[in-house]
Amino acid sequence: MASRKVVDTGVRDLISSLPDEVLGNILSLVPTKLAASTSVLSKRWKHSLSLVNILDFDDSMLLYPNKVSDLPRSCFFDFVDNTLALLVNSQVKKFTLKCRYNLDTSRVDRWIRTVLERGFLELHLTSHEDHCIDSEFFTSNTLVNLTLSHGFYLEEGGCLPNGSVFFPALKTLTLIATGYGADYMFDSLISGCPVLEELFIRYGDGPHGIDWIMVVSGQSIKRLTISSGFSTKEREFDRTSVLFEIPSLLFLDYSGYVLEHYTVDFSSLLEARLDLRLWESPTEFNFDYENDVDVDDFGDATKLVVGLSNVKTLHLSSHSLEVLHSCCSSIPLFSNLTDLSFESDEQRGWQVLPLLLKNSLNLETLVIKGLVHKVTDKCGDACACILQKKEEEECCLWGCQVKVLQITGYGGSCKELKQIQHFLEKLKRLEIVKVGVQEDNNNHGEYLRVTNDLMKLPRVSSKCQIQFYVSHL
Repeated sequence: MASRKVVDTGVRDLISSLPDEVLGNILSLVPTKLAASTSVLSKRWKHSLSLVNILDFDDSMLLYPNKVSDLPRSCFFDFVDNTLALLVNSQVKKFTLKCRYNLDTSRVDRWIRTVLERGFLELHLTSHEDHCIDSEFFTSNTLVNLTLSHGFYLEEGGCLPNGSVFFPALKTLTLIATGYGADYMFDSLISGCPVLEELFIRYGDGPHGIDWIMVVSGQSIKRLTISSGFSTKEREFDRTSVLFEIPSLLFLDYSGYVLEHYTVDFSSLLEARLDLRLWESPTEFNFDYENDVDVDDFGDATKLVVGLSNVKTLHLSSHSLEVLHSCCSSIPLFSNLTDLSFESDEQRGWQVLPLLLKNSLNLETLVIKGLVHKVTDKCGDACACILQKKEEEECCLWGCQVKVLQITGYGGSCKELKQIQHFLEKLKRLEIVKVGVQEDNNNHGEYLRVTNDLMKLPRVSSKCQIQFYVSHL
């Protein structure tokens, strides 16, 4: 009888042969439900869940809203309970919870308490339904990263007295459309994190989206992001001022509607991103510095902009250009500014740009995201849209120290070509011009036409070189 021949298919189970530490890191990258399901693969994988260092629970992984399911709602809560019980002695450091359906309040409280008591390093909580966190046990000596999102909010009247330290090791705090019960709760939470370095606040949408008290104070904060949803609910907001006392801040990303008053301490700030918007549409107004524009009609961002005047890098949205023009009584000197970028919009003009460039004495890099903008009576001599009456020697571009000019979203229109020509003829110190050609113009013939037109333009700087790349703007 002939022996049976074993065929080697060449397929090897390389993953199963990995060390436990490596396998645990891989399984930690997927939702915990998927990681748990690998236990049925083989004996090697039977205890695979015990290897993970991250727990990521999402009730949509068990409860399918678009499908008929016989699974009871409690199955998700049972799964979390069993997993935490199984991993009581594990090295798990991160816990993420996303709930979209009815919450079992007592169990959620128990999970949060368990995570804090076991010394986890990260806790991230998101819920589509309200869940009040009992502030009495909301403390940890090990937590370094905390997220409260949407339905999770702090209990009003909870035990958060001023001066208490709740998270002595916390470095990063993210608050997304969450609530604080009362104004003092937010301030107490921030002050209870004495080594906090990075703070992210999203407001203006969600069930508690307008609860932010417009005050941020902290000696240790180095990075601050405040993001507005620009919701219509903000129009009902009775806040008229913002207070920032953050002397160690290095990076600011701030968006919101312009308010009446700003008090700021940004003495260490190096980089800022600003997206300020007017409460009302400016289409019926023709803003002009030479006319008497009452900034109080639209808000006053003067002190906020003055607070940014020491930055080295500044990014402005098209809305911010509009606010700087219409809501600032003056534009400060930006003596340290070396990198400036701004966005253009066909509904908004460049009125503030000439003054901004003149007051940026050491500007070296200028990035413009799109050249198409609204043409106004006083678009300024930084723009080629309107024939200027001033003599060329008075053009704001003549004195610019800009060496690098980058244009993104270039479409190759006559107006855009004219604008780049204006820059090339006026910026005397230009060394590199980077032009991002729109992806739509990336066919060979159109690309050659666009690039050839630009290469033919005269340049006042003999050192100026033009480079091209594909822009996805």
